[in-house]
Amino acid sequence: MPYILHIESATKSCSVALSKAGNGIDVIEEHSENYIHGEKLAFFISQIFERNLLEMDNLSAVSISAGPGSYTGLRIGVSIAKGICYALSIPLIEIDTLKCYERCARLNNINNTLCAMIDARRMEVYSAIFSAEGDFIKQTSADILNEYSYVDYEPFVCIGDGIEKVKELWESRNIDFSKHVNLSAVGQVDLAFKKYQAEDFVDVAYYEPNYIKEFHTGS
Repeated sequence: MPYILHIESATKSCSVALSKAGNGIDVIEEHSENYIHGEKLAFFISQIFERNLLEMDNLSAVSISAGPGSYTGLRIGVSIAKGICYALSIPLIEIDTLKCYERCARLNNINNTLCAMIDARRMEVYSAIFSAEGDFIKQTSADILNEYSYVDYEPFVCIGDGIEKVKELWESRNIDFSKHVNLSAVGQVDLAFKKYQAEDFVDVAYYEPNYIKEFHTGS
């Protein structure tokens, strides 16, 4: 039965989880106002193994948040994940950060069409929109938002740390906002297990997260 370590570092949420055969075992995380990955991420990983009486060499794979998100947070998470994979000769699995956000929303019983967005700067966000069944209906992209952005996808529920930018701008639209969904490594568990079963791995030596550089007007 494979043990997988899940690392989430794309936003200010610093989160690690352990799973066995696609079932979550434990999670350690902190949802801070600051980026704490440099000081906390490695400690959380050590702590989760210690309190579950497991050794690193019990691992079969590591899954990592693939981005988009914080450049520094992603670099720290990927560097740690690569180090573990190299040391143990185990595969690395990438999980789209916004898909992980979508899974976290479903775990919070939000079953509507969903817009997940990560704050970038000014009126810029990284976003994706998912059907109630969890399929992408707008792929992950970097967008500059205006009052009409994503109007063709209404009604939907908006989640993520980018929603404060648009709560007033979109208040007259058919959109709900949920502030209670935090990005967590728990959202990677079932996605990573499916990829593990399919042997859908990335090249540890050459892997880079998806930073997404260009922003487009969100329509």
